[in-house]
Amino acid sequence: MLAVDGVSRAFGGVFAVHKVNLTVPKGELRAVIGPNGAGKSTLFALIGGQLAPHAGSVHLDDVRIDRLAAHRRARLGVGVVFQAARIFPGMTALDNVMVGAHATTRAGFVTGALRLPAHFREERLIRSRALECLERVGIADWADRPAEALPLGQQRALQLARALCGQPRLLLLDEPASGLRAGERERLAALIGELRAEGLTMLLVEHDVGFVMRLADRVTVLDLGRVIAEGTAAEVRADPRVIAAYLGGAAAPTSASAPGGSAGPEGAGG
Repeated sequence: MLAVDGVSRAFGGVFAVHKVNLTVPKGELRAVIGPNGAGKSTLFALIGGQLAPHAGSVHLDDVRIDRLAAHRRARLGVGVVFQAARIFPGMTALDNVMVGAHATTRAGFVTGALRLPAHFREERLIRSRALECLERVGIADWADRPAEALPLGQQRALQLARALCGQPRLLLLDEPASGLRAGERERLAALIGELRAEGLTMLLVEHDVGFVMRLADRVTVLDLGRVIAEGTAAEVRADPRVIAAYLGGAAAPTSASAPGGSAGPEGAGG
C-alpha cells in the first residue's frame, strides 16, 4: 500500500533522511524506530505531506503522493496522528473529531450554503461517526467539553479519534505513546492491536522500542537518516547495527554515514 522510494530531505546541507526505501503491504503494522536524530519524524512528515522530499518518491497504492498537499493525501485515505496533540481550541471534543471527516464529505459548498436536505443528512452521519470514534478511544464522556480543557492523555486520544473519523486506509502515528501514563499506554496499545486485527494499514513512528516490539509486524530502523536494519522484532533486536546505534557505537559505514555529516537535532532529523 505504501512505497517510499529513495526519499531524501536535507536541512542546511545536512541530510535528515537520505535515500530511504520503505514498503508497507496492505494490512501491515510497520514500526519505524531509531535513536534521537535518526530521521523518524522527518520521514513521517515526508509521507504525511508536512514536508516535501528533495529526492525520491512516495506512492499510496499506485498513486504518487509526494507532490500532493497534505489535505489531498487525506482525501486519498492518509490519516495522521501527530506527536504533539493538535486540537482546535474553542470547539468541543466532538466538533474536533467531526473535522476529521472533511476529506470524506460529498455535499459541496452550494449544498451547505443553501442548507439542502443532503447537507443535514451528511452532517448527521458525520456526527454519529464522530461519536463512535470518541467511544472507541474511550473519551465519549468528554464529547461536549471544550477540547482545550481535556488533559494531555485525552487530547492524544481525541487526535486519534479525529484521524479515525476520516476513515483512513493508511494511518500514520508519530510517537502516540509519548507522555502517556502507564494505563493510557496500555489502552492505546490495545486499540492499535484492534485496528491491526481489522486490517488497517499503519506506520508507527516511535521512540519507545518496547512499546512497538509487541505490536509491529515488521520493524524498520533508522540511524543518521538511513535505514540500517529491517525485519521482525526478534531479528531487529538481535541486529548488531541496531545495538550499536542505540548504545552509541559506530554502525557500518555504508549504512549509517550520510553525506554532509550527521542528521542533526531531533527537531530536524528525529
